[in-house]
Amino acid sequence: MGKIEEKREWSAAIRINHWAMAAAIVVLIVTGFYIADPFTVYQGETTDKMFMGEVRFWHLLFGIFLLFLVIWRIYLAFFSRFHADWKDFLVWVNLKGLVNQVRFYLLIDKEEPERDERYLYGPTQSLTYLGLLAIIICMVVTGLILMGAGYHAGLSGFAYKVLRPVERMLGGLAMVRYIHHILTWCFVLFIPVHVYMAFWHDALLKQGTVSSMISGVLFKRVEK
Repeated sequence: MGKIEEKREWSAAIRINHWAMAAAIVVLIVTGFYIADPFTVYQGETTDKMFMGEVRFWHLLFGIFLLFLVIWRIYLAFFSRFHADWKDFLVWVNLKGLVNQVRFYLLIDKEEPERDERYLYGPTQSLTYLGLLAIIICMVVTGLILMGAGYHAGLSGFAYKVLRPVERMLGGLAMVRYIHHILTWCFVLFIPVHVYMAFWHDALLKQGTVSSMISGVLFKRVEK
């Protein structure tokens, strides 16, 4: 037998960043798909049809919001005093630990492999979140290029001038838009898998994995 102990797993800053980023990504997915394939046509004068303009406004607004959230998350990775820093994104380089955790998730092994308490993430979490961060950065960069191509003044115009070499390297605006669209599908596929794995892990280990991203607390059994 053992007793249940509470362990502070997530700081308030990490939790706020997580949920704000989740909300921004959902809004960007919905508005992005509408911009790519609008499905409403209003009757009346063309000058009164501003729905697409409003959707674009919210898409750009939340895109900039996501940019600041990424900058904040990178800052937390290097300067947060909480138990979460840039080294957590490299736990996956322990390939043996990565293989063992994958075997556990595939139900090949019944016991969860021991996690290195020095790190906040397990190997698969580390690899997944590092990949997700890379996708978000690519999404922001391609989004800034597309925004700057239409808005040449202010910060968007400055960002476009800086990123023009990236646009040329990728093959032009059409290819940038295509990459931006493909990356959107990466988000669409990631969200249900992420939610499923969180609930699966919570149901199997009963540690409060899902609620911990709200309360910041995990429950762990400690053997007497």
